[in-house]
Amino acid sequence: MQQIRDDRSIGELFSDLTRSFSTLIRQELDLARTEMTARAGRMSRGGAMVGIGGALLYAAVLGAMAFVILALVEVGLSPWLAALLVTIIVAVAGGLLVMAGQDALRKADLVPRRTIDTIRDDADWAKERLP
Repeated sequence: MQQIRDDRSIGELFSDLTRSFSTLIRQELDLARTEMTARAGRMSRGGAMVGIGGALLYAAVLGAMAFVILALVEVGLSPWLAALLVTIIVAVAGGLLVMAGQDALRKADLVPRRTIDTIRDDADWAKERLP
């Protein structure tokens, strides 16, 4: 087995260690920024699609509500009762959708897991190397 000899002084070694650690921290921050930017981009695209789809569905629901109200009036229900009935049904459905959407948003994970794991690994590595 060959023995490796390093002729650097303690000050030079410490300087190299400090510089390497500084570079490592910068790289970890860059990784965290990249990871968060990617996640935010995916969420913003998804949010835009939900918004546009929601606007179209809103128009369709208004048309469907008018149709159902007119159909109930045609069957013999008074207009105010038909409108009230349809409004209550749509309000319940809307409330259920809002609750489901809130639950999905609560489950969204925005924590940069990979970055945290690598920072922990780096901290463990540094603990092993430093006396």
